[in-house]
Amino acid sequence: QVQLMESGGGLVQAGGSLRLSCAASGSIPSINTMNWYRQAPGKQRELVATITSGGSTNYADSVKGRFAISRENAKNTVYLQMTNLKPEDTAVYYCNVRSIGRRESWGQGTQVTVSS
Repeated sequence: QVQLMESGGGLVQAGGSLRLSCAASGSIPSINTMNWYRQAPGKQRELVATITSGGSTNYADSVKGRFAISRENAKNTVYLQMTNLKPEDTAVYYCNVRSIGRRESWGQGTQVTVSS
């Protein structure tokens, strides 16, 4: 049983910054991938950023240079530092954890709203 607890969402003006956090608890293999997804109304959920337990990262083209994903392996915690936010970043952001041989886990989602 894996539980994910998210925090850091809110309302911010265009050009501002937010830092999202997600702490995973339960039985999690040491080799895993932690991810951030987002979903705007009427659109499909999309992968924003991913980071492996070894520290390798990848980003959606739309957020490269603006967002940074990081993690603390001992705490199974993942962060998403969001800078130079744009109105099109407005969405519900979801934390996700995957590992071989285990069902993936999802957070409850946290709302990020960027005003113009």
